Amino acid sequence: MKPTSLHLLLTYECNFDCDHCFVWGSPKQSGTITIDKMREILRQGKDLGTVESIFFEGGEPFLYYPLMVKGVQMAVKMGFKVGVLSNSYWANSVEDAKEWLRPLAGLVDGVSFSSDLYHYDKMTSDKAKNARTAAMRLGIDVGLLQVTQPDSMKGKSIVGQLPPGESSVMFRGRAAEKLAKRVPPKPWKSFTECPHEKLREPERVHPDPFGNIHICQGISAGNVFRTPLKELCSAYDPDSNPVIGPLLDGGPAELVRRYKLRHAAGYADACHLCYQARLMLRKKFPKILTPDQMYGVL
Repeated sequence: MKPTSLHLLLTYECNFDCDHCFVWGSPKQSGTITIDKMREILRQGKDLGTVESIFFEGGEPFLYYPLMVKGVQMAVKMGFKVGVLSNSYWANSVEDAKEWLRPLAGLVDGVSFSSDLYHYDKMTSDKAKNARTAAMRLGIDVGLLQVTQPDSMKGKSIVGQLPPGESSVMFRGRAAEKLAKRVPPKPWKSFTECPHEKLREPERVHPDPFGNIHICQGISAGNVFRTPLKELCSAYDPDSNPVIGPLLDGGPAELVRRYKLRHAAGYADACHLCYQARLMLRKKFPKILTPDQMYGVL
């Protein structure tokens, strides 16, 4: 495994608890990284030799603003390209937003703002507009991440958390419970591949505050606070992994077959079936299907 980017989940905490959130972000969530652990993850990313970019995500990273700014500064000093994702809750005016973003100017390669009907009462909120205008005035590249309602999905898919543009819901995490019933189910046997992650050769991984390295959110390849990232990447064998192996062989449907899991006739999408299967397998593979936060255990 030779990832080129680390998408650091700075915190699981968020000021929103959006129905579409696949990391169960919430004001009730716990788990925020410390500066020393963040420094260690960045150091291990540098030592790996293949990582080029660091993205600071959450939850909502701006809730821990000094920590996020320090992380950005450390990452830039180490030679990484840096991006940040936020819901722009702090952008009450353009002038205010400029003060929040000013310490990032000249450091980050870009910022992306989430704004849609899950966060606000319109797809592009006034706060997102303020944040975007402020970023542009500061010379920061800016993108907008918008996720459609299930009823108006246009068949697009999301890859990662940071690409700009409109995307469809992935029915995992809270979305599996809150939104999956709003779309017509498809036969469970039809989900024969993972459409979103490159499980065999991941180009990005998601370190969380506890050191878990997520290949996909909720599927951990190990913990960097116990085993260095370089060793985890060198030892990564997706075919022998009891969760990733079946997904590579035949997608979420194969995961169900392999472990003879109970299932419904249909699911909203591949993520929905995979997530429900993983919920049933957590006791069997607790070190892989972790932490509790990814599975709605608050």
